[in-house]
Amino acid sequence: MNRRQFNSSTSAAIGLLLLATYQHARAVSLKDLTEGDASQGLKTALEKGALAAIGVLGRPDGFLQNAKVRIPLPGFLEDAGKLLKTFGQGKRVDELVTAMNRAAETAVPMGKDLLINAVKSMSVSDAKKILGGGDTSVTSFFAEKTRAPLAVKFLPVVTTATEKVGLADKYNKVAAKAAEVGLIKREDANIQQYVTGKTLDGLYIVIGDEEKKIRQDPVGTGSEILKKVFSSLK
Repeated sequence: MNRRQFNSSTSAAIGLLLLATYQHARAVSLKDLTEGDASQGLKTALEKGALAAIGVLGRPDGFLQNAKVRIPLPGFLEDAGKLLKTFGQGKRVDELVTAMNRAAETAVPMGKDLLINAVKSMSVSDAKKILGGGDTSVTSFFAEKTRAPLAVKFLPVVTTATEKVGLADKYNKVAAKAAEVGLIKREDANIQQYVTGKTLDGLYIVIGDEEKKIRQDPVGTGSEILKKVFSSLK
């Protein structure tokens, strides 16, 4: 799947899901939103949006073939990988990078329950804050509520996937030494933790990109309901 197809299908999927989401939010201004409109309607939006993001990323090539979220080797190790390729070791490097991204694709669906629970626990004040917030208030909400517990849940999945590649242990040994001299961040010195962090980054990036598009061009969604809600927030 090329990048244009990815962006188009993602936008269409989440746009349609959000169309159903705001069926209760028919107010023309934020102050006119009832507590039911702001909370129940938005909860439906967040839940369906989260599931759409999982559907996009949690499948083969969801990370690997998307340049925006594809997980590379960190810091100087990316350059080292290019050097290894000149010495005929490119296949091994590619195997590691592929394993890293496959691990992310495997882990993302495991976050479904935590994301949905975060939505269900959202308060009325959370809802109105999101509706009146900036371009990424939805993404910020998810990150604040779910990043730490998702990291705990993703780590074992990532560990299992990366251990299948012989270079994973060697990566950790080299990365640990590199971190000691400041060539890479200490949090990137362990491949499992590095991939887990990048997996979460990718998940929030996809949600954030679609949120920005809808907020910036609600008319372009083709939905009168989204037009009323988001145009009133400008």
